Amino acid sequence: MSIEQQIEELRAELSWCDDAAERRQIEAELRDAEKRWKRRNRSHRKAEKAEWQ
Repeated sequence: MSIEQQIEELRAELSWCDDAAERRQIEAELRDAEKRWKRRNRSHRKAEKAEWQ
């Protein structure tokens, strides 16, 4: 599963979840997945920039 798919699924779960403890867990997983996505995109941009130089 891609990071993007994981983020979409976590957001969907969060939208219908009404249990406070479960929401906190999903929110933590979502933050982690978003951080991984941002790191991956930064590294891809750096690699692309290096190719053009």
